[in-house]
Amino acid sequence: MNVRRLIPTTAVAGAVALGLVTLSACGSSDAADHKNGGKLDVVASFYPMQYLAERIGGEHVSVSTLTKPGVEPHDLELSPRQTARLGEADYVLYLKGVQPAVDKAIDQSGVKHRTDAATLTSLESHGASAGHDHGPDEHGDEHGDGEEHDGDHGHDHGSEGGKDPHIWLSPVKYAEVAKGVGASLEKADPDNAAAYRKNTTALVGELTALDKKFETGLKTTATRTFITTHSAFGYLAERYHLEQESISGIDPESDPSPARIKELQGVAAKDKVSTVFFETLASDKTAKTLAKDTGLKTDVLDPLEGITDKSKGADYIEVMESNLTALQKALGAK
Repeated sequence: MNVRRLIPTTAVAGAVALGLVTLSACGSSDAADHKNGGKLDVVASFYPMQYLAERIGGEHVSVSTLTKPGVEPHDLELSPRQTARLGEADYVLYLKGVQPAVDKAIDQSGVKHRTDAATLTSLESHGASAGHDHGPDEHGDEHGDGEEHDGDHGHDHGSEGGKDPHIWLSPVKYAEVAKGVGASLEKADPDNAAAYRKNTTALVGELTALDKKFETGLKTTATRTFITTHSAFGYLAERYHLEQESISGIDPESDPSPARIKELQGVAAKDKVSTVFFETLASDKTAKTLAKDTGLKTDVLDPLEGITDKSKGADYIEVMESNLTALQKALGAK
């Protein structure tokens, strides 16, 4: 079963149409306005990038996103008009490896100021096939100044041996990316560099506090293992010494085998797992079937690929705090 292709084709087409309206509304005239002292025209690929651009850019940026609320970002396709629009932007922020269509369009756009968030922190392999995702703490190293560059952090989402792109689900890694985005905005818009530095410092402070909440809240639990739809939470598990077991692997399009389902049933019994987590933008059918077969509960662990009216929070910080609460309950935090 494909757990990710939840959005019907007509809904995607509608969302793309809406995207064209929004993107067209801040087209080349916005870039001209910026040159005359207006706001920096920013295009973000999907919600985690949009949040960074809005928080760090503040009143000095006008942010539009290629991925509308409710659209599963991995499946996004762009029209020729949207691709052309990228070349008109003052600044583009994206995360290579999450949205192949966006990656291709940006490569073709010729936009001068573009930042690949994957170059701003170290990416790691959490296994293309599902399994234990447990490792040492992250080291918080910074990589790059925010401008796109080639290096050792390239990855292929869902490929065998590929790197895990879900860096925003670790507050520590997200803070590293925030610093790089702040630096790149300073280069793109030097006149407002002081404001970008101030906003970056404030956001990094919030993310540091969020990290401490997770660290304290998950320090002592009855079990360290959680089961989720696909391996989006490898960095989170690694940071807080948890073990992620996924129904699908890191590839959101992969289907779980009968052997994998049987294996998870054994893991649930052995590690005293109480809950199977599903996602807001994906089908919950497989998760609920597994939970029913093993006598477990279900709950939402949000990978924060988009904010909708179903999200348990209005923004990144609030949804992550809801994720912490869900994990504490499922893991038996003491």
